[in-house]
Amino acid sequence: HLDFMWGFDGIGHTPTKTGLPFHGEAAMVDDTYLVGKVGLSGRHPFVEHFTFVKQFEDDNTVARQTIPAPAQLYAELFREENGKATRAVYPDDDALLSDIAAAYRQVIADLYAAGCRNVQLDDCTWGMFCDAGYQQFLASTGAKLEDEAEKYLQLNNAALEGKPADLVVTTHVCRGNYHSTWASYGGYAPI
Repeated sequence: HLDFMWGFDGIGHTPTKTGLPFHGEAAMVDDTYLVGKVGLSGRHPFVEHFTFVKQFEDDNTVARQTIPAPAQLYAELFREENGKATRAVYPDDDALLSDIAAAYRQVIADLYAAGCRNVQLDDCTWGMFCDAGYQQFLASTGAKLEDEAEKYLQLNNAALEGKPADLVVTTHVCRGNYHSTWASYGGYAPI
Protein backbone atom coordinates (compact mmCIF):
# COMPACT_ATOMS: atom_id res chain seq x y z
CA HIS A 1 0.00 0.00 0.00
CA LEU A 2 2.87 2.37 0.69
CA ASP A 3 4.23 2.20 -2.86
CA PHE A 4 0.89 3.59 -4.05
CA MET A 5 1.28 6.52 -1.66
CA TRP A 6 4.80 7.18 -2.98
CA GLY A 7 3.27 7.89 -6.40
CA PHE A 8 1.85 11.20 -5.13
CA ASP A 9 3.69 14.49 -4.99
CA GLY A 10 4.61 15.47 -1.45
CA ILE A 11 5.12 11.93 -0.13
CA GLY A 12 8.61 10.89 0.91
CA HIS A 13 10.00 7.58 2.12
CA THR A 14 13.22 6.18 3.55
CA PRO A 15 14.27 2.70 4.67
CA THR A 16 12.86 2.03 8.12
CA LYS A 17 14.92 1.50 11.22
CA THR A 18 12.04 0.17 13.35
CA GLY A 19 9.40 -1.14 10.91
CA LEU A 20 5.63 -0.94 11.03
CA PRO A 21 4.29 -2.62 14.18
CA PHE A 22 2.40 -5.87 13.70
CA HIS A 23 1.57 -8.42 16.40
CA GLY A 24 4.87 -10.08 17.25
CA GLU A 25 6.74 -8.74 14.20
CA ALA A 26 7.69 -5.48 12.55
CA ALA A 27 7.15 -5.06 8.81
CA MET A 28 10.47 -3.77 7.53
CA VAL A 29 9.08 -1.48 4.84
CA ASP A 30 9.99 2.13 4.13
CA ASP A 31 8.81 4.80 6.53
CA THR A 32 6.42 7.05 4.62
CA TYR A 33 5.82 10.70 5.48
CA LEU A 34 4.90 14.11 4.11
CA VAL A 35 7.56 16.34 2.52
CA GLY A 36 5.29 18.79 0.69
CA LYS A 37 1.75 19.36 -0.54
CA VAL A 38 -0.10 16.22 -1.65
CA GLY A 39 -0.85 16.25 -5.34
CA LEU A 40 -0.45 14.45 -8.63
CA SER A 41 1.53 16.36 -11.24
CA GLY A 42 1.97 13.43 -13.62
CA ARG A 43 0.53 10.01 -14.29
CA HIS A 44 0.47 7.80 -11.21
CA PRO A 45 2.64 4.66 -11.64
CA PHE A 46 -0.32 2.41 -10.73
CA VAL A 47 -2.08 3.49 -13.94
CA GLU A 48 0.74 1.77 -15.84
CA HIS A 49 0.42 -1.25 -13.57
CA PHE A 50 -3.28 -1.44 -14.41
CA THR A 51 -2.59 -1.10 -18.14
CA PHE A 52 -0.28 -4.12 -17.90
CA VAL A 53 -2.89 -6.23 -16.09
CA LYS A 54 -5.74 -5.15 -18.38
CA GLN A 55 -4.16 -6.95 -21.33
CA PHE A 56 -5.06 -10.25 -19.61
CA GLU A 57 -8.80 -9.52 -19.41
CA ASP A 58 -11.12 -11.89 -21.23
CA ASP A 59 -14.80 -12.84 -21.17
CA ASN A 60 -14.37 -14.41 -17.72
CA THR A 61 -11.82 -12.08 -16.15
CA VAL A 62 -12.07 -8.40 -15.25
CA ALA A 63 -8.99 -6.45 -14.26
CA ARG A 64 -9.40 -4.64 -10.95
CA GLN A 65 -7.12 -2.02 -9.45
CA THR A 66 -6.68 -2.25 -5.70
CA ILE A 67 -5.38 0.84 -3.91
CA PRO A 68 -5.19 1.95 -0.29
CA ALA A 69 -8.18 4.05 0.70
CA PRO A 70 -7.69 7.81 1.01
CA ALA A 71 -8.30 7.44 4.76
CA GLN A 72 -5.38 4.99 4.87
CA LEU A 73 -3.07 7.65 3.43
CA TYR A 74 -4.38 10.21 5.92
CA ALA A 75 -3.78 7.80 8.81
CA GLU A 76 -0.23 7.10 7.59
CA LEU A 77 0.54 10.82 7.63
CA PHE A 78 -0.16 10.85 11.39
CA ARG A 79 1.36 7.49 12.37
CA GLU A 80 3.90 7.85 15.19
CA GLU A 81 6.14 10.90 14.51
CA ASN A 82 4.63 11.61 11.08
CA GLY A 83 2.14 14.08 12.50
CA LYS A 84 4.88 16.65 13.11
CA ALA A 85 5.98 16.68 9.46
CA THR A 86 2.35 16.71 8.33
CA ARG A 87 1.43 19.68 10.53
CA ALA A 88 4.51 21.57 9.29
CA VAL A 89 3.09 21.38 5.75
CA TYR A 90 -0.63 21.39 6.61
CA PRO A 91 -1.44 23.23 9.84
CA ASP A 92 -5.10 22.90 8.75
CA ASP A 93 -6.84 19.55 8.25
CA ASP A 94 -9.30 20.92 5.69
CA ALA A 95 -6.56 21.70 3.16
CA LEU A 96 -4.90 18.30 3.68
CA LEU A 97 -8.16 16.39 3.29
CA SER A 98 -9.03 18.40 0.19
CA ASP A 99 -5.64 17.74 -1.43
CA ILE A 100 -5.76 14.00 -0.69
CA ALA A 101 -9.27 13.73 -2.14
CA ALA A 102 -8.28 15.68 -5.27
CA ALA A 103 -5.19 13.50 -5.86
CA TYR A 104 -7.29 10.34 -5.54
CA ARG A 105 -9.97 11.70 -7.87
CA GLN A 106 -7.25 12.26 -10.49
CA VAL A 107 -5.85 8.73 -10.10
CA ILE A 108 -9.35 7.27 -10.36
CA ALA A 109 -10.07 9.37 -13.48
CA ASP A 110 -6.77 8.26 -15.04
CA LEU A 111 -7.49 4.61 -14.22
CA TYR A 112 -10.93 4.96 -15.76
CA ALA A 113 -9.44 6.51 -18.91
CA ALA A 114 -7.09 3.50 -19.08
CA GLY A 115 -10.12 1.20 -19.12
CA CYS A 116 -10.49 0.39 -15.42
CA ARG A 117 -14.07 -0.26 -14.36
CA ASN A 118 -13.42 -1.83 -10.96
CA VAL A 119 -11.49 -0.16 -8.14
CA GLN A 120 -11.09 -1.66 -4.68
CA LEU A 121 -10.17 0.57 -1.75
CA ASP A 122 -8.20 -1.31 0.92
CA ASP A 123 -8.89 0.37 4.23
CA CYS A 124 -7.30 -0.75 7.50
CA THR A 125 -8.41 2.42 9.30
CA TRP A 126 -11.73 0.85 10.25
CA GLY A 127 -9.82 -2.03 11.83
CA MET A 128 -7.81 0.53 13.83
CA PHE A 129 -11.03 2.00 15.18
CA CYS A 130 -11.95 -1.45 16.56
CA ASP A 131 -8.71 -1.73 18.53
CA ALA A 132 -9.00 -0.85 22.25
CA GLY A 133 -5.42 0.47 22.23
CA TYR A 134 -6.21 2.89 19.41
CA GLN A 135 -9.41 3.93 21.15
CA GLN A 136 -7.40 4.72 24.29
CA PHE A 137 -4.87 6.66 22.21
CA LEU A 138 -7.67 8.76 20.68
CA ALA A 139 -9.15 9.42 24.11
CA SER A 140 -5.73 10.56 25.39
CA THR A 141 -5.57 13.18 22.63
CA GLY A 142 -9.09 14.43 23.32
CA ALA A 143 -10.36 13.12 19.98
CA LYS A 144 -13.61 11.19 19.74
CA LEU A 145 -13.83 7.93 17.81
CA GLU A 146 -17.08 9.02 16.17
CA ASP A 147 -15.55 12.29 14.93
CA GLU A 148 -12.48 10.54 13.53
CA ALA A 149 -14.63 7.92 11.80
CA GLU A 150 -16.79 10.65 10.25
CA LYS A 151 -13.69 12.46 8.98
CA TYR A 152 -12.35 9.26 7.38
CA LEU A 153 -15.71 8.49 5.81
CA GLN A 154 -16.02 12.01 4.40
CA LEU A 155 -12.50 11.78 2.96
CA ASN A 156 -13.17 8.46 1.24
CA ASN A 157 -16.44 9.79 -0.16
CA ALA A 158 -14.83 13.04 -1.35
CA ALA A 159 -12.28 11.02 -3.32
CA LEU A 160 -15.14 9.28 -5.12
CA GLU A 161 -17.11 12.42 -5.98
CA GLY A 162 -17.94 12.59 -9.68
CA LYS A 163 -16.91 9.01 -10.37
CA PRO A 164 -18.40 7.51 -13.54
CA ALA A 165 -21.65 5.61 -12.95
CA ASP A 166 -20.23 2.40 -14.42
CA LEU A 167 -17.13 2.37 -12.21
CA VAL A 168 -17.57 -0.31 -9.56
CA VAL A 169 -15.99 0.63 -6.22
CA THR A 170 -15.61 -1.89 -3.43
CA THR A 171 -13.91 -1.70 -0.06
CA HIS A 172 -11.80 -4.27 1.73
CA VAL A 173 -11.73 -3.72 5.49
CA CYS A 174 -9.22 -5.55 7.66
CA ARG A 175 -6.94 -5.19 10.64
CA GLY A 176 -3.72 -5.30 8.63
CA ASN A 177 -1.78 -8.36 7.57
CA TYR A 178 1.93 -9.11 7.47
CA HIS A 179 3.14 -12.71 7.49
CA SER A 180 -0.27 -13.66 8.92
CA THR A 181 0.09 -11.25 11.84
CA TRP A 182 -2.10 -8.21 12.45
CA ALA A 183 -1.68 -4.52 13.23
CA SER A 184 -4.92 -4.07 15.17
CA TYR A 185 -7.54 -6.32 16.71
CA GLY A 186 -11.05 -6.23 18.14
CA GLY A 187 -14.64 -6.75 17.09
CA TYR A 188 -16.34 -4.52 14.54
CA ALA A 189 -19.01 -3.24 16.98
CA PRO A 190 -17.33 0.21 17.41
CA ILE A 191 -17.77 0.92 13.71
